[in-house]
Order: sequence, then C-alpha cells, then structure tokens
Amino acid sequence: MDAVFDSVAFKFKVVSVNGSNLDKPKTYSVHKLTEALLDTAYYNNDKLQFESSPIASGSIVFGEVKDTLVSIKVNPSFGSDLFGKIQSGIEFTDLFSFRRFFPGIAIKSKDGDNTSVGITAGLNTGFFLYYHNLGDTVAKTYLISTASSRSFNGVTSDRTGTPTQSVINTKRDYDVGTLVGMKANLGMVIKLDTSPLDAFLDSLQGITFNQAELIIGGIETVPVGQTPMPWFTAYLIDNNNEIISRSSDKQPLTVQSDGQPQVDFDSNGKEQPAFSAPALGVYNADKKQYVMPISSHLNAIYRGKIQRKDWRLYGDSPFQDSPGDDFKRSFRQFVVDKNNIKIKVIYSKTR
Repeated sequence: MDAVFDSVAFKFKVVSVNGSNLDKPKTYSVHKLTEALLDTAYYNNDKLQFESSPIASGSIVFGEVKDTLVSIKVNPSFGSDLFGKIQSGIEFTDLFSFRRFFPGIAIKSKDGDNTSVGITAGLNTGFFLYYHNLGDTVAKTYLISTASSRSFNGVTSDRTGTPTQSVINTKRDYDVGTLVGMKANLGMVIKLDTSPLDAFLDSLQGITFNQAELIIGGIETVPVGQTPMPWFTAYLIDNNNEIISRSSDKQPLTVQSDGQPQVDFDSNGKEQPAFSAPALGVYNADKKQYVMPISSHLNAIYRGKIQRKDWRLYGDSPFQDSPGDDFKRSFRQFVVDKNNIKIKVIYSKTR
C-alpha cells in the first residue's frame, strides 16, 4: 500500500526543570546541525554550528510539573520532505547515509526565559511522523529517535564582573572570597581542606565517635522556581586536585557511608579503601542545609585504616539510581558562607 503523510511532531523527555516564572510559557526550538557530531569527547564549552531557522518550535507552561513529555510543532514542509526521503530516498538506507543527510539537532531555549531543563536522549525524544496507508484509516507512526545518539550540553558562560571571573583553569582551586558554592554544568565545585582534622584527631585519646557530620548551610536563599542539587558526594583528591583512584582497579575513592565498611581487600588480600557505598550530603529544604554523616570515615582515619585526604564536593553520586548525572545537565546551584561549612563531632571517652 502507498503511505500517506499526515503530520510530524518533535517530542522530548524532560526529567528536570529549574528556573523562574514557571507559570509563564517557556519556548524551545529545534535546529538542524550544519556540522557532524563526531565520535569524540565533548565538553560543555564546546560548540557545533546549526541552522539559524528552526525546524520545530513550541512553548510549554511547566508550573509544578518537573517530569513530562513535551511535544512541539515541526515545520510541515520539513516533515513532508523527510517522509518522502523515508519512502524513496537513499538517506535512510544505512546509518552513514542518514548522518550525511542529517548530522543532528540542537535544542535551544528562548533568550530571557531563565529556565533550564534536563532532557534525556532515548525513545521518547525525537521526530514522530504520523501517516496512514492509502485506503486505510488506521494511523501509524514512524519514529526517528535519539536512543543511540551522542549528545552534550553547549554552555556559554560570561562571568565578567562576578566574584568567579578569575576562575579559568580546570582542577585548580581559587579564592573567591567569603561566599563559595557549586554550579552544575559549569564544573564549579567546592574543595574542602581537611588538614585541620589532623590536629584535632591527634588531640584525642581513648574515645568513641558517637556522631560526626559535615554540615553546609544555611545556604543563601535561591530564587523561587529554582532548587539546589538534592545531594553531593565527597571525592578524595590529591595535591593536584585529581580524584584519587585505587591502584588495584582504578575505582574513584569517596567518603564512604556510615555503617558501611571503610576498607576491603584486593586480590592479594591487601587492605585498601572501600569505594562502593559513597556517603551523600543530603539537602534539607526546611533548614537550607546539607548534612553528610561521616562518623565511620572519621573513625577509620583515627584508627589508621585510611589516610586523611582533601575532599572535592560533586553535586551527584555515581551510584544513585537516577536517569543520568543531574550535575552535568542542569544549572542547579547553591551559595554558602565559608563560616557555615563545619564538621560537628560528638564523642565520648572510653577510659
């Protein structure tokens, strides 16, 4: 039977929304790339050229909804041309022919909307072409999805005139004043110098740790509609601010959760730091604080089981059951006064 083109829509799966005035329409447009998305590593300061005229655009009012499937209208002439190539063109004979015809897309928000969305590539994100066979009223769908697509976030950041304008190089710590913070998608994280723990632990004898917590906050008030990251992980870093990995299997080391083993053994039976249960600094919206229990970690340092290292706080966890790393795809952030970053320790003497 001959297929008859009906319509086409571009849909994308939104998994997070962070912005202001979410009761107002937010506009998004889809543009065709003019250069190929290569099989290489891209960073959020990378850019790819795309056509200025969108092939699809539309608006949505998010309100309280932070997880939804957005559908926007596609230029009808683009849709019919695309459907024609599906039927009789060489563009869909193999993947390489398709990529030469259609290098990829850029999804762009409207200037001034002040809202970022987390979008997942997959079967729910792509072009949905609707058609029917001649003489048949049953609607059918042809999907061009992003299920196996490479992707990255391209971010333009101008920090001129701000306290962070001096932050240029990666993996270097900067003094930005009394206020510090973290910002997703820009790689801005907090480094904690934990060296004061050495003198503190050296002053203790015959004690048991009842409770130890890293407390950050109260943080500065965030605008309505925006939310800070829900948690963070504390990675152990060396003097060059590089994350420390175990020599046996290259697993990155983090502060481990309370009540979990702080060490395990390699294949030769040699003791080594554990990695599989990262401690989380979890945000309490009522207190505007992050709290991370560190009793077991502190006890392991005190007993000589692991070495004290500085920490790099990162706004996600590699072992969280979540649809991707929100610290790489959102603009969530928080700011806090240095004096509101503390470790609280409660201990008792055993003799």
